Amino acid sequence: MEQQKYENIYFLGIGGIGMSAIARYFLNEGCRVAGYDLTATPLTRALESEGALVHYEDDPELIPEQMRNAENTLVVLTPAIPADHKEWAWLRERGFTIEKRSQMLGHLSTGKVVMAVAGTHGKTTTSTLASWLNHAAAGEGSAFLGGISRNFNSNLVLGEGKRLVVEADEYDRSFLRLYPDVAIITATDADHLDIYGTPEAMVEAFAEFASQIKPGGVLIAKQGVDIKFDTATRRMYRYSCDEGGDFHAENITLIEGGHYRYDIVLPDGRIEGCTLGILGKVHIENSVAAVAMLWAAALIEGKSINHDAIRKALAEFSGVKRRMEVYLNTPEQVYIDDYAHHPEELRATITSLRGIFPGRKIMAIFQPHLYTRTRDFAPEFAEVLSLCDKVIMIPIYPARELPIDGVTSELIGRSITASWELVDRFDVANYLKDVDTDVVVTFGAGNIDVICNDVAEVLKAKVNNN
Repeated sequence: MEQQKYENIYFLGIGGIGMSAIARYFLNEGCRVAGYDLTATPLTRALESEGALVHYEDDPELIPEQMRNAENTLVVLTPAIPADHKEWAWLRERGFTIEKRSQMLGHLSTGKVVMAVAGTHGKTTTSTLASWLNHAAAGEGSAFLGGISRNFNSNLVLGEGKRLVVEADEYDRSFLRLYPDVAIITATDADHLDIYGTPEAMVEAFAEFASQIKPGGVLIAKQGVDIKFDTATRRMYRYSCDEGGDFHAENITLIEGGHYRYDIVLPDGRIEGCTLGILGKVHIENSVAAVAMLWAAALIEGKSINHDAIRKALAEFSGVKRRMEVYLNTPEQVYIDDYAHHPEELRATITSLRGIFPGRKIMAIFQPHLYTRTRDFAPEFAEVLSLCDKVIMIPIYPARELPIDGVTSELIGRSITASWELVDRFDVANYLKDVDTDVVVTFGAGNIDVICNDVAEVLKAKVNNN
């Protein structure tokens, strides 16, 4: 694809976290950018303030006049757009070049030292941390991220040098458009069975992704991830939190405020006395993976990493919005919001919270994401949510899917062994006014985040009234 021939970039699904990063890239390149999305969000409003034209009704008449010429307009499409979308049909019929988001990401990574983070969970925090370490400790690097970095206040990072961190998404086999120099695989737990059919087919796709690592490149896989990988022309390393491997943490100590101090063991040494600027033991593992990625990139480039600069950057990392994002942390009330939407992600966060707040009562407020995922993992969701003291279930966020008969949030709730209730999303804040709360955490990848400020205000009022 010759990007230079296109003055205009039109996005179908411009508000998605991955799509909006690419939109920001083209705005920065001086292109005219416009697009459609289903609803206005903080991300779409930010894009509008940065110069993009965005509308929220599926109507070809709303495509801006300057974007209606197939000769100078490129269309970027998210897989979440339904097949019967009117604007998509209008653009197809008129011969517009239409690229999937994953195709575009593949084009934009050409000529870069590609540092790709794949896996069914942990991708966003790990890739965001790797991009921050590139910036703060190596002084270079760009990134397309799957979340809003609190350090950069963006999901797009533009920097010097050839390093490019990308989140390699397994949904719709998107990551098979990438040919990394360094790749991480964090996990291959079953997910997206509506796409893959079986867990085995999904693991095979991860193996195919790994096979696309360039000769001379490096795969860094989590300890225990079973992945086929030919090491004849490439290298493979293992990482974990504290379960061994080429990269792992030792001397982990819980310190003030729920943070941890630890050493990171490398194949050629160790970085002592690390602390991470965000809460949770789960993120120690993510930090080990991110440091391993920088170490591998430096190895390929014939460089070495600066231990002091890495240690300083880890302490300055402020995380990703909606990844164990702390709204309130007092002895009386705690409120944290988290994007977890897979049983193993929930388990990792709840386990971390038990470590940070021992003996305290945890209330989970969970909005399931997708009917198919709810159907496929209802028993697993119920099992892990039962680790909490109280569970509030919110109706399912459907995203791209139509309802499935018999699949509701109650399907999970009926198997939860802890106390649970079903509450409408917009009734949650009022509900919390009248019940005992201690540590509250909202979970979900849908639109549960729109109630976060209201929940935080209710819990802050409880602190102030005591």
